[in-house]
Amino acid sequence: MIQRGHIRKENKVNVKDKVILITGGAGGLGSEMGKLLSKNGAKVCLLDIDADRGEETLKAMAEEGLTATFYKIDLTSEDNWKAVVQTVLETFGRIDVLINNAGINIRKPVEEMSFDEWNTMMRVNTGSTFLGTKAVLPVMKEQKGGAIINTSSVCGLIGHKYTPEAYTASKGAITMFTKAIASRYGCFGVRCNSIHPSTVMTPLVEKMLQDPQRAAERLGEVPLGRLATSDDVAQAVLYLCSEEASFINGVSMPIDGGVTCY
Repeated sequence: MIQRGHIRKENKVNVKDKVILITGGAGGLGSEMGKLLSKNGAKVCLLDIDADRGEETLKAMAEEGLTATFYKIDLTSEDNWKAVVQTVLETFGRIDVLINNAGINIRKPVEEMSFDEWNTMMRVNTGSTFLGTKAVLPVMKEQKGGAIINTSSVCGLIGHKYTPEAYTASKGAITMFTKAIASRYGCFGVRCNSIHPSTVMTPLVEKMLQDPQRAAERLGEVPLGRLATSDDVAQAVLYLCSEEASFINGVSMPIDGGVTCY
């Protein structure tokens, strides 16, 4: 498997002192975003239902000299969202960025999936994005500014034969929800953009790619010849959070090595 090297220059984007909420913050992608944003001076708030993993993430960050705050939350509960937003405001006084990153994937094709499983996918993937956005918009409107970044997928841009249809439908909904928010709330200084990673190299994916056929499928669709890394995704998020992206609104940003060019 080819993993071509790439040079990462020192970051020069401005997120210093921005209060940034990350859902799914105890997970792989969420924690990588949190580390990079903290490293660049942001005040990071990690939101997740898994308190044990959240504490592990804080400990791992502390070992690197980084800081964050963890909030346990059921992301599908509107009451939980109201409580966390209120606590963040009492602690930090503002909310500059919300990253709706949490999501699940029940890996069944549509013919095998139950309606309950479909509803669970939609409740977590689109429901948490809806509730988080709804909770922070009044704050950002009052501040006259803010940014919302929604984690979609290449499957929110194209049909993908290796991915369950329900996941694709949920990510497509997030893509259009993003554009709708961007168009309505841009006049309040609120930007809303979505990111669209292709397959990201994680321990689980690395295990999957031990199957030569699946490795050929996933690598064969990427013109750059390698899979995305968590850092590739986090770097894109860092930019969209920053002042340098102040005129970027309603964009669907692929982080896919060219998968969606076909």
